[in-house]
Amino acid sequence: MPRPRKPRFVQGGPMANVFKPRGVSARSLEEVVLPVEGLEALRLTDLERLDQESAAARMNVSRQTYGRVLAEARAIVAEALVMGKMIRIEGGVYTLQGIGRSMGRGRHGHRWRGGF
Repeated sequence: MPRPRKPRFVQGGPMANVFKPRGVSARSLEEVVLPVEGLEALRLTDLERLDQESAAARMNVSRQTYGRVLAEARAIVAEALVMGKMIRIEGGVYTLQGIGRSMGRGRHGHRWRGGF
């Protein structure tokens, strides 16, 4: 039996939780799900330009785990961009940094009121 996943620290939720190609009905699109901790990894590395070791410390995970989360997030985003799929940001196992409240897994979790 695998070890339970340790919650990752995230600073906040996304400003929008769905992105889709313009001019195409959401009903006709395939969708990929980007976990909240994957979005946080993208934000720390690609937006804030942190190295993986610093970003891993901010998320309270090992550098190896951080690298895996980042690689999975980049693959999801690349698939959506290349294949014209809708991206839904939700789910995962994470804790809002500074709040100390753990969020659950699955598709129907916490609804965000603010962004990063």
